[in-house]
Amino acid sequence: MGALSHLRVLDLSRVLAGPWSGQILADLGAEVIKVERPGNGDDTRAWGPPFLKDAYGENTTEAAYYLSANRNKQSVTIDFTQPEGQRLVRELAAKSDILIENFKVGGLAAYGLDYASLKALNPNLIYCSITGFGQTGPYAKRAGYDFMIQGLGGLMSLTGRPESDEGAGPVKVGVALTDILTGLYSTVAVLAALAHRDQGGGGQHIDMALLDVQVACLANQAMNYLTTGVAPKRLGNAHPNIVPYQDFPTADGDFILTVGNDGQFRKFAEVAGQPQWADDPRFASNTLRVANRAVLIPLIRQATVFKTTAEWVTQLELAGVPCGPINDLSQVFADPQVKARGLAVELPHPLAGLVPQVASPIRLSATPVEYRHAPPLLGEHTLEVLQRVLGLAPETVEALRETGVL
Repeated sequence: MGALSHLRVLDLSRVLAGPWSGQILADLGAEVIKVERPGNGDDTRAWGPPFLKDAYGENTTEAAYYLSANRNKQSVTIDFTQPEGQRLVRELAAKSDILIENFKVGGLAAYGLDYASLKALNPNLIYCSITGFGQTGPYAKRAGYDFMIQGLGGLMSLTGRPESDEGAGPVKVGVALTDILTGLYSTVAVLAALAHRDQGGGGQHIDMALLDVQVACLANQAMNYLTTGVAPKRLGNAHPNIVPYQDFPTADGDFILTVGNDGQFRKFAEVAGQPQWADDPRFASNTLRVANRAVLIPLIRQATVFKTTAEWVTQLELAGVPCGPINDLSQVFADPQVKARGLAVELPHPLAGLVPQVASPIRLSATPVEYRHAPPLLGEHTLEVLQRVLGLAPETVEALRETGVL
């Protein structure tokens, strides 16, 4: 039994931030009912190619994007723009512990599915709203997407080559990181609200905003600005507060060197055949190395090109200096540590036989994550859920299907 196997989640969200939170809760054992639009479903079902392939190598209807965030869920199709659909969702909410939604501010009120309406039915409901800008403020009514928030929230001002380099300019992160982080923060908030409820506090409304999360996750860079009043600039792969802490060229590619303290720098200098660097008054401490970054980095680059990436990684690991290669995803999933940790799993799938999945990083000794079933087909569990949870007869469900409610 998973840690959250006593809980039911009604997931009205789509795309990534909300579904990511729902998948985490599902992996931890919660029953997650994903409510989707009849005929279309979650937007990401169509966000391909690539699509999952069947046994004959032909594309199925399941986009890889959708498959990344909907494991362990049950799909129920309900059109809640219709009164009968609204009634079904309200009845499901009355029997749920948690509801996740990412509609525009006020968007569900017209259907009687806003927090105030559902709280009246279920005072213990934890209702998590995820939007671009939150429920309040001058931008509250705006739609918000990850890429836009990465720009507006400052992340892209810090990501990309320095202004002095060829190809300079802001660059987004290669995955929808703001969405992912918002899903993670939403999960934390839901678990905190559950702890409050378990102490007799009842349910509550959680107001999550992509912009809030993005600004919060600027971390040390935000503090660099707030303590100095100077906005940090793009440094490419370099670190604003630590030197050397970036990529360097090798004889056959590149590698990453992450020197975290002066002792590690001394060890690196010895392996590089330049022990005098550690005692050089320009480089003897991290503060000095940061101040003299423009002098030190070219010297290191001149030294690193004489060994291969594998040679550097082997020699520096023996010396206790953190470093590593820059892998593409084929190398990532072939890495012995990734394999040993079981980060790639497969689940049975009705269209493809098996579907690959990236394992959860959560490792619990007593209540481990479970991989119960693949991301569901659109409406795969409509009949089963409505029968089991709401007690509807099969003929009632069929009648609702014929009228387009399901």
